[in-house]
Order: sequence, then structure tokens, then C-alpha cells
Amino acid sequence: MSATSTATELSIPSDLAEARRVQELIEGALHSAGYTEHNIFAIKLALEEALVNAIKHGNQLDPDKRVFIVFNVTPERFDIRITDEGAGFNPDDVPDPTAIENLERPCGRGLLLMRGFMTEVEYHGRGNVVRMAKVRDIPA
Repeated sequence: MSATSTATELSIPSDLAEARRVQELIEGALHSAGYTEHNIFAIKLALEEALVNAIKHGNQLDPDKRVFIVFNVTPERFDIRITDEGAGFNPDDVPDPTAIENLERPCGRGLLLMRGFMTEVEYHGRGNVVRMAKVRDIPA
């Protein structure tokens, strides 16, 4: 993450209302850094998918488990790392939601959206850590 600013660290319970609070905090930071509405929309959508995945799939909505978030916003770039306390998963094992045989299955769409809207998406550890980045589109 950028050396010119300080990362923000948060820990939230496995609660979707808390995830919305984090999204609002990050949206405010993006506005303050001068991000366009297009970039903010992209980040919010990917962020929502990642947080919901951590809470629902990773932590199984267990109120005793937490989601750990570290994010950094600079005028050029947004970075975030989301860690849950779940068993993890292998993203390569998730079926391609665009394949004909999977079009009516609900799995994989969130991962597809995250990859589509962010510049970088990586999974670490046993698959319970996702790191995403969005390099800002600066209007000409």
C-alpha cells in the first residue's frame, strides 16, 4: 500500500449491517480523494461482494467470528485486504458463471464482478484472504 498515506484497519463482526457501515466509510474516503462516480460505483460493487462473501460464505454468519479489513485510499489507487475466519476456498474451483451449464446457478457471480470491476484481485493463504486494488481512472 502507498507510503504516502496511512492504512485504515477495521475488525467487524459477521454482520451485514456492519459491512454496510464499512462501505459507507470507504465511499466517503473515495469521495474525499476525488474519485469519479464511475470508480466509486465499481469499488462499492466489488467491496460489497467481497464483504458478503467473507461474512456469509467464509464465517457462515457466525456472530463470534470477525472480518478484518485493511484499506488505503490515495488519489491514484484504492487497496483493500479482507480476511475472514472461515476455512477458505480455492477460487479456481468455483464454476465459471458464464458457462452455458452454469447460467442458472447462483455461484461464482460475485467473484466475476470483483474481477471485472477491480484492477487487481488476489487470494492468499488458504483462500480466506482477498486483496483487491483499483487504479483510479483519471479523467483527461
